[in-house]
Amino acid sequence: MSKLVRHHWVGNLDGSGISRRDRGSGPYQVYLPDRLGNREITMSGDVAADVVDAETAITRLDSEARALVETEALSRLLLRAEAIASSRIEGLEVGARRLLRADAARELEGESSDVTAVEVLANIDAMAVAVDSVGPGDPITERTLCEVHRRLLAGTRLVEHGGHYRDVQNWIGGSAFNPCAADFVPPPPQDVPELMGDLVDFCNGDDLPAVAQAAIAHAQFETIHPFIDGNGRTGRALIHMVLRRRGVAARVLVPVSLILATWGDAYIDGLTSYRYTGDPDSPEAVEGMNIWIARFAAACARAVADATVYESKAAELQRSWRERVSPVRANSALDVLIGKLVGAPILTVTTAAELIGRSFPATNSAVERLVAAGILKQLSIGRRNRVFEAPEAITAFTALERRLASPRGDTRVFDPERPVPKRMR
Repeated sequence: MSKLVRHHWVGNLDGSGISRRDRGSGPYQVYLPDRLGNREITMSGDVAADVVDAETAITRLDSEARALVETEALSRLLLRAEAIASSRIEGLEVGARRLLRADAARELEGESSDVTAVEVLANIDAMAVAVDSVGPGDPITERTLCEVHRRLLAGTRLVEHGGHYRDVQNWIGGSAFNPCAADFVPPPPQDVPELMGDLVDFCNGDDLPAVAQAAIAHAQFETIHPFIDGNGRTGRALIHMVLRRRGVAARVLVPVSLILATWGDAYIDGLTSYRYTGDPDSPEAVEGMNIWIARFAAACARAVADATVYESKAAELQRSWRERVSPVRANSALDVLIGKLVGAPILTVTTAAELIGRSFPATNSAVERLVAAGILKQLSIGRRNRVFEAPEAITAFTALERRLASPRGDTRVFDPERPVPKRMR
């Protein structure tokens, strides 16, 4: 049975510049969750229907994306959007254009001076590891989760903790110096390995609908809080690992974190409801589980709806580009580059050639035609090399970010619930 266990914190700070309350000792309670293995999950009729609807929507987007926007380009953009949103939940604020330019600088110069953008780029790298490491039917492993976490902390002040479970107590809310007034205190470090082993076993099961399984896996991960930092971002990557393993989202990454970031209060409230105490079959425990699964399913459905709207707009943008550079020979460098440009709106001729698998001269010719049509414009990044930007693609991406930041999908009607880039014209 899950329970709260009373512990005692012993302050060990000398107190210079720290309040007496922060440096003091006192009681606190850690939460010990139930294991998921062999546990029966009961969903109400309404929640089960919500899960089916969400799963159907994700599957449809995953299977039909190619009809509108080239799937790899859409996946690349949604991966970036998801990573940015996941970072914003953690307090790392960076806009799409700033991030793209930092990425270009990193490719050209080997590094970027934008420290915040680099940390968000590490989130993108980690998310890419997560989605690339698991295909339909592949097992999810603790090693993969630790590698995702290692990528997240690469280049940060906590790099030595990357990929390792914590060996200290952590907590959420309250003082930064002790857990006595914390909002939530996860299990003590000695319990983490067993709980994570149980969680990974649960992630590799097939008894539940994929959306319900992803919801529970994410909530359990955030409850365990196995790492010293970066738990939120790693836990959100786990969502996509589960959906990919189950074959529901094998090609397209659904930006669920964008919605979880927008519904911040409901997200925290849902996780709190999940953390019952007592018998897992009690009415309170079942109700809490259903509240969380329903919130998560709704976030998935909303993410798919907004991604579908974006996909249609991106398809319109591609049609416009083709008209402006007409004629476009099928399967030419220009044809393929237009298909990729939405997902890679800042590039060099070299990176574009690698992206489309064409020669440098053929790609350079395609880039020149896009520049002449006003679709690409040249930028100056770093000390050398030409970099090109597709402003309309970045504007469309920014519009998607803003749409997903509004509780009802329109920031002109409902104010955004989190920081977002300004509307681009």
